[in-house]
Amino acid sequence: MSERELAAADLVWPDWPDLPAGVGALATSRDGGVSVGPYDDGKGGGGLNLGLHVQDDADSVRANRARLQAFVPGVPAWIAQVHGAAVVDAATVGPGQPARTGDASIATTPGVVCAILTADCLPVLFADLDGEVVGAAHAGWRGLAGGVLGQTVAAMRAAGAGEITAWMGPAIGPEAFEVGADVIEAFMEALPGAATRACFTDYPDRPGKYLADMFTLARLMLARDGVTRVHGGGMCTASAPERFYSYRRDGITGRQASLIWLK
Repeated sequence: MSERELAAADLVWPDWPDLPAGVGALATSRDGGVSVGPYDDGKGGGGLNLGLHVQDDADSVRANRARLQAFVPGVPAWIAQVHGAAVVDAATVGPGQPARTGDASIATTPGVVCAILTADCLPVLFADLDGEVVGAAHAGWRGLAGGVLGQTVAAMRAAGAGEITAWMGPAIGPEAFEVGADVIEAFMEALPGAATRACFTDYPDRPGKYLADMFTLARLMLARDGVTRVHGGGMCTASAPERFYSYRRDGITGRQASLIWLK
């Protein structure tokens, strides 16, 4: 395995035109780490798996997290994600503090890093245009239908956020995300009156199966909550095995992260 260091080119730097100057954001890929086996980089080198809960060697994950530390101003606020809609104050997460469970976090203090782990679920990063409040949300289909994005927006506004902009990171794309009718029903209930059904197409030769467009569903959810400055949404994890981890594609695999902070 290669022992090269994590480089800026290994990371995903958001194309986010209205990101305030006082906010930093990035996402990781599977490149630039030390993990081996199914957690490697897909090209014969070490992988940057950041998830401690996926049976990777814990020392390798800690080494990967240490490499990431060079690119962020503080220890990322790693939370225990459960596909729900709870929002955590990222300042209450970290060494010496109780473990926190949730699927989103917000921050109002410079150097506090909101962090979300994914491997197909949709990561969404948020910032208010004044650069005073940031947030990060983990939106699998259950969390997305359950309102995790709206809860994050509400928590940011309660913390003083003005107009909010968002960026959607790497996630399983609309040509790869196979779902059943239960998922359509969940979103029809969550988004009554919206063009929800248009976000699902029939899966060829698979009766009762559909392909879901998580990026468009997220845009609909965000618009409902008054967030229309939405960017990203063009990177599919499942179709890029040499760039991203994908649980749907590989089963046993690592996790990449999406992170945001106030400078």
